[in-house]
Amino acid sequence: MNCLNRNGIQIGGNFPTFIIAELSANHKQSFDIAVETVKVAKETGADAIKLQTYTADTITINCNKEHFQIKEGLWEGKNLYQLYQEAYTPWEWQPKLKKIADELGLICFSSPFDKTAVDFLEKMDVPAYKVASPEITDIPLIQYIASKGKPVIISTGIATMEDIQEAVNACREMGNDKIILLKCTSVYPAPIEEANLRTIPDLAERFDVIAGLSDHTLGITVPVTAVALGAKVIEKHFILDKSVGGPDAAFSLDKAQFKKMVDAVRSAEKALGKVNYEISEKVKKSRIFSRSLFVVRDMKKGNMFSEENVRSIRPGYGLAPKHLKEITGKLATKNVKKGTPLRWELIK
Repeated sequence: MNCLNRNGIQIGGNFPTFIIAELSANHKQSFDIAVETVKVAKETGADAIKLQTYTADTITINCNKEHFQIKEGLWEGKNLYQLYQEAYTPWEWQPKLKKIADELGLICFSSPFDKTAVDFLEKMDVPAYKVASPEITDIPLIQYIASKGKPVIISTGIATMEDIQEAVNACREMGNDKIILLKCTSVYPAPIEEANLRTIPDLAERFDVIAGLSDHTLGITVPVTAVALGAKVIEKHFILDKSVGGPDAAFSLDKAQFKKMVDAVRSAEKALGKVNYEISEKVKKSRIFSRSLFVVRDMKKGNMFSEENVRSIRPGYGLAPKHLKEITGKLATKNVKKGTPLRWELIK
């Protein structure tokens, strides 16, 4: 699959990289902060804002047994229910946020975490769905999402190759081939040495899909490099200001950082260009600094050309250096001053 153009979403082919600002929990349960984040995401140059549609009760259960405890990382000491209670985006906000995004020309869609969330988002008429990394093994959920006929963007952060194949098959079994796979490292923040970005073109070729990156590393090196390797989608967590705090603040980009990433991605796209061996007009002007054959000692008419009086030097106004052997031993047709570019009319 090379290109997707549906519901305002243009990904792959010759379209610019599709850049998603992930709102996630970066609103600290303040609707005003969420609204401002959507507006600022547009200012940074993002193409889309992505929400998450779940509640603590739709994603887990309120239980303090060992299985539900988070024992390391950013969220150590909490149980899953506590984390998701803090991180979820209230559902009543989401139609309002989408309306604001629509008015700004910013695409708004979400990650549903159960069928009730899919039904809710269908009523919002979202243009696409995102499957979060931990949900890639929930084949019934992926089938239900795919059945809606919209683009399905799937993160592969915790997936084996078999998991990825099953998720792709689940979409195609529902008649949905609008699949985008995102290389992802589900560590928060993710070590840069675990990015393994060479996987991106392999995902595209191996599964015949559009491929991109969902990134949790710090900074912008990884997403920009991913674009150079063929990523057609970049997703990155976005926060108004890290002082807002929250579960995802540590690995999110603020306004200045996100804009810097967008600008760097757009510059990388320009640098990639196309396969081209033609010389532009600007480059042609630089050819005068190439090497060519010059007379480097004064010569009289009838003198013999040799490597003593002819050299390959800059600039490029004389004969090409490849002719040096050809003219060696031939005679000058007239007196030639040192510093004269060698021309055929000077050679007998």
